[in-house]
Amino acid sequence: MQLIENLKIEEKVYKEKLDNGMTVMIIPRENTQKKYIIWGTHYGSNESKFIVPGEEAVTEVPKGVAHFLEHKMFEQANGTNSLDVLTALGVEANAYTTNDHTAYLYECTDKFYEALDEFMDYVQHPYFTDQNVEKEKGIIGQEIMMYDDYPEWKVYLNTLEAMYHKHPVKLDITGTIETISHIDKDILYKCYNTFYNPSNMALVVCGDFKPEEILEEIKKRLVPKNSAGEIKRLYPEEPANVVKNYVEQKMEVSMPLFTIGIKDVPSEEKVKKHIAIEILLNIILGRSSKLYKDLYNKGIILSQPSLEYEFTEGYAHILITGQATDPNVVFEGFKSEIASLKQNGLDEDEWSRIRKMIYGGYVKEYNDVAETARMFLADFFKGINSFDYIDEIESVKSEYGLQVLKETFKEENMVLSVVKKA
Repeated sequence: MQLIENLKIEEKVYKEKLDNGMTVMIIPRENTQKKYIIWGTHYGSNESKFIVPGEEAVTEVPKGVAHFLEHKMFEQANGTNSLDVLTALGVEANAYTTNDHTAYLYECTDKFYEALDEFMDYVQHPYFTDQNVEKEKGIIGQEIMMYDDYPEWKVYLNTLEAMYHKHPVKLDITGTIETISHIDKDILYKCYNTFYNPSNMALVVCGDFKPEEILEEIKKRLVPKNSAGEIKRLYPEEPANVVKNYVEQKMEVSMPLFTIGIKDVPSEEKVKKHIAIEILLNIILGRSSKLYKDLYNKGIILSQPSLEYEFTEGYAHILITGQATDPNVVFEGFKSEIASLKQNGLDEDEWSRIRKMIYGGYVKEYNDVAETARMFLADFFKGINSFDYIDEIESVKSEYGLQVLKETFKEENMVLSVVKKA
């Protein structure tokens, strides 16, 4: 087992790549009550066109299969539902699908190993029939319709659709009622067998464990499977420009919702760039920024917008989401502040202060076993060791920040999505 230590925050992770190709990460936390485990596959909603290892033909499946699979995994051949079994044991179990991975998880204070039996059994034993697949279409169809009524979801999705011409990140993770109607058990088994191979998966456990012992317990419960070759993931070529700069929808909202999106391209310096963008966003529209205070004092916004940078190997974008009496005023102020910073440069003291604040946020994430484990899994599928954020933040200087500001925060790559009162 490889030991990776971070002396700055006194954290360590034990990492092992098993013979079957699966990576296991163990983050020991002595004297903590809560135990958390998350098992993920590098397979999300973006993967609908691929070449299966050993095959030459391209496989194309309907949009929404990864999320559909996540739903179906709990149903077992003996008639039980693994989610119910785990809940009856007193553990909190869940699952989720993102654009680039699917994850299954639970947390508990006791009965960890009883739960582990069920957990590792259902993830390795899918059970799909014509009947249970058809039944699930109705359930997921209701979920899709429910999300269609959520203004917070629509303002986000409309932003992606305004930014991206072809990349599947623009599509709803759940698919549509039309696309899921084409899913059958053969498609589910093909995607399961392709993407749920151990070589495409990683497992993270965090809590009061002895690394060698928990690793043996995990190995004991693994179904023997050989590592598969590389899955070729096929994406359409995405133009650099945005589709349109403005999109508006009317829904039942008390105050307009907005998302400002900035389309970017993936960088080789993933961590360094991510840190720089976080600092820049806080300088431009963070709680202590001039722009935020001005908008707040004028009653245009009542709380700080969320500031995010999302990226994988295939795409990258900035998202700023909040509520405002007039989103256009926020957007114009945002663009004006960026232009001013590009012209006048970044204040060294402010850069240093915000960087310290963000470092504090990174350290705080390690206080919770769930946050720590989820972070290590998500970062792993991006090709990142989570400790890199702690190690690299001091080296992210304002000169680099100004370079990122000029290269990434381009007005022609910005979109504004608004949901207004109907």
